[in-house]
Amino acid sequence: MSQWPETSVSLILRIRDSLDALAWTQFMAIYEPVVYRLARRRGLQHADAEDLCQRVFMSVARAVEDWEVQEDGPQFRNWLGRVTRNAILNALTRVKPDRAAGGSSAADLLLEIPDGEDLTTAILNESCMEAFRWAAKQVQGEFNISTWAMFHETTIGGRSIADVAAELGSSSGAIYIARCRVMRRIKDKVNEVSDFWNMES
Repeated sequence: MSQWPETSVSLILRIRDSLDALAWTQFMAIYEPVVYRLARRRGLQHADAEDLCQRVFMSVARAVEDWEVQEDGPQFRNWLGRVTRNAILNALTRVKPDRAAGGSSAADLLLEIPDGEDLTTAILNESCMEAFRWAAKQVQGEFNISTWAMFHETTIGGRSIADVAAELGSSSGAIYIARCRVMRRIKDKVNEVSDFWNMES
């Protein structure tokens, strides 16, 4: 299994249709926060980062029609990484020195921009976490409060199963079952937009 998610081919094909609102909603829910956080980490202010997101996804909308699936070709996430890196570079060349983060000059910030491979890795890290967050939010309503608490406290909160079981008056076995049920649904939901669990190493 690959360590990082790749956007599912079916979702890429669906966002070619600008009228497919559901596909674009799913795509943006995962990737817009990723691009925004990367822009902020590279020194862009809030408004500039939002503007950059808009430019990146306008580029995606224009270019995705020409995207072709190639077994040996670059993956979609790599292409998105290049689009994002170029947009950040372009934005930073226009940033006034007093608007750069922490008093850094735009030139200093440009030197901190990682090369394509490093930025792609950053996007993969962020998109993996964002896909998980998105999927968790989508499926939370399918579970009762107790089941969700068992999952959330032990998986996301990092608390021990024994502590949570004692607090909720439940058994460790019930915690394991709850975690398994929720993770199965999250996995199914992530697979709607990403090939994370379907890819082989």
